[in-house]
Amino acid sequence: MTKPKLIAKIFIKGTIEAKTGLHIGGSKTSLDIGGVDLNVIKTPKGEPFIPGSSLKGKLRSMLARAEGSETVNRSGTDNKAATVADQDFNYLNQLFGHSGDDKDGMAKGEITRVVVRDASLNTKAFEAMDFDLDDEYTTVKWENTIDRRKGTAEHPRQLERVPAGAQFDFEIVYDLYNDEDKTYTASDKEISHYGTQAKTTRTVASKHAWSLLVAMKLLQDDYLGGQGSRGYGKISFKDVKVSQKSIDRESGDYKEADVHEAFKMLQTHFA
Repeated sequence: MTKPKLIAKIFIKGTIEAKTGLHIGGSKTSLDIGGVDLNVIKTPKGEPFIPGSSLKGKLRSMLARAEGSETVNRSGTDNKAATVADQDFNYLNQLFGHSGDDKDGMAKGEITRVVVRDASLNTKAFEAMDFDLDDEYTTVKWENTIDRRKGTAEHPRQLERVPAGAQFDFEIVYDLYNDEDKTYTASDKEISHYGTQAKTTRTVASKHAWSLLVAMKLLQDDYLGGQGSRGYGKISFKDVKVSQKSIDRESGDYKEADVHEAFKMLQTHFA
């Protein structure tokens, strides 16, 4: 079978705004008596950022949960008992990749089409806002657990957060292949899961663009990072811009080009 060829890269850039305090955990370099117990992840310059792996993992998780995947909250051998798994859906494999080492042979190997960069804090916008901070870029909040039988607070700890209103510059890169206008083929599991609805006439590019849009919309109503059930991590995508650079086979050049029609809706929705 002929492998599809890379023909372009589509760049989805914009702003992630923290609507509530954001905590994505980092590590301590030293033990400070009385210091913060749970730090946020920072660059060597001390600036908080959103790891691309965290954002990508959450986008995939939102789609997998929407499909009823039972592997989202499972690990290790427990995944073998799952009746619905991420790799059962072709578009998830196509977007986020699959190693193809599935022992049951349910999913073939797929390259990753979506690259998610680390999202850097917009320090200029941050410094222009009036935040009440405990550190240069963060606040610290005391947290604890409650013993429901005794009605007492236990295990107090200090948790560091990026304050609501902070903005991060994000970039998602989608690799466009020459199968973009072919009809998307649903897996047998998708067809059994959805019936005839899975047999869509949607193209590969359209299916992928629609899936990214749904993932971003779902994430806005979920949370990013830790402590989401406590109200942390609500975010919004803003000022999204979509551009494309295509490979010109004749000249061998790689240059700006018109954005594929299927991906224009991302810019329209989050403008």
